[in-house]
Amino acid sequence: MISETHLIVRYAETDKMGIVHHSNYAIWFEAGRTDFIKKAGLPYSQIEEKGIMLPLIELKCKFKIAANYEDEIIIKTSIEEMTNTRIRFHYEVERMGDKPVILSTGETMHVWTDKNLKPVNLKKYSPELFELFGNILGES
Repeated sequence: MISETHLIVRYAETDKMGIVHHSNYAIWFEAGRTDFIKKAGLPYSQIEEKGIMLPLIELKCKFKIAANYEDEIIIKTSIEEMTNTRIRFHYEVERMGDKPVILSTGETMHVWTDKNLKPVNLKKYSPELFELFGNILGES
């Protein structure tokens, strides 16, 4: 499954040169990931209500071409890999248009934890959630 999240670059996201500041990509990745999880059928808030958290432990981003003010972009999000204890998401930020252009790619790695941020084996802790994400990964 690949989720597409559409955004328009806001003025506040740009620097003095009118280029999107690099710090916004992490925010865009989070928007894409949250949208992905919601489209998978279980909003993030419901996962947390089950006592499961998903803190970030690693972030990678490769910049190819600058994004600019008022660009229409799509954040394409997918699951790259999942184990009993971790999940890695992949992102592509693309400028929309007649010929879409990939602006950046990235990954985030997260660990499944309980509310106290103690790592858990999701397959044992929440088999139904493990199966949901496993099925999504199998579709890719």
